[in-house]
Amino acid sequence: MTKKNNDDDVIFIQALATVLRNNDLTELQVERQDGDDRSLNIHLSRAIPVPAAVAPVAAPGAITAAPAAAIAAVENAPDDPASHPGAVTSPMVGTVYMQAEPGAAPFSAIGAKVSEGDTLLIVEAMKTMNHIPAPRSGVITRILVEDGAAVEYGAPLVILE
Repeated sequence: MTKKNNDDDVIFIQALATVLRNNDLTELQVERQDGDDRSLNIHLSRAIPVPAAVAPVAAPGAITAAPAAAIAAVENAPDDPASHPGAVTSPMVGTVYMQAEPGAAPFSAIGAKVSEGDTLLIVEAMKTMNHIPAPRSGVITRILVEDGAAVEYGAPLVILE
């Protein structure tokens, strides 16, 4: 009987790996109880390769001077938007929706003033629509995600200043 249970567990884990791969997920955790004396805890994760950035190559002899303002903006830009003090991050893995329904006005726009508790966007996880509230009052200076994009836990969504 234990051989049958182990075979069933292997089939179940393979099915979960397929779900992970087909839905472009990086992590999946399942806890299953089979009666009073048997449980199964599974944590699957995978690394997604990040393509290397390609630097533009200037033609020989070309002058590649950039305006001082552009250089200053790059030097002063934070390396990681998630480390920005005004970053609002995703509390879960899911899909971002910028409006309540297709064709409706978006919840957020760059330059919009929001009050604490106002909905910034929705993250759908497991068919549940989770409204992401503004943690404090402020102005939206950057929107870091696109409508319909998949987000990971902790991914920066907007910058609120």
